[in-house]
Amino acid sequence: MKVTTERRQLMIEYICQVRYTTRPILMREFNISKNTVDRDLEILMCSYPIETSKGKGRGVRIADDYRFGKRYLTEKQKDLLERLSHNLEGEDLITIN
Repeated sequence: MKVTTERRQLMIEYICQVRYTTRPILMREFNISKNTVDRDLEILMCSYPIETSKGKGRGVRIADDYRFGKRYLTEKQKDLLERLSHNLEGEDLITIN
């Protein structure tokens, strides 16, 4: 199970790095079968904005605005932090920015 989890972690990192790939490339990159790629993608699609396409290349892409490992703020959170930052200076201002 650990090997499967690690492979999926590496796969999502790879997809995020290249932004677009195909199932055959993933098969070669991770030395796995087509069925394993499909299962892994199905699981990853539950948690990440991955899109797949059918056809000759059977493309796999990650949403343009998604970056692996980054945390995103809502607009309300951004606005609050901007308002709070006006009263800060020095290290506190650097940290909040």
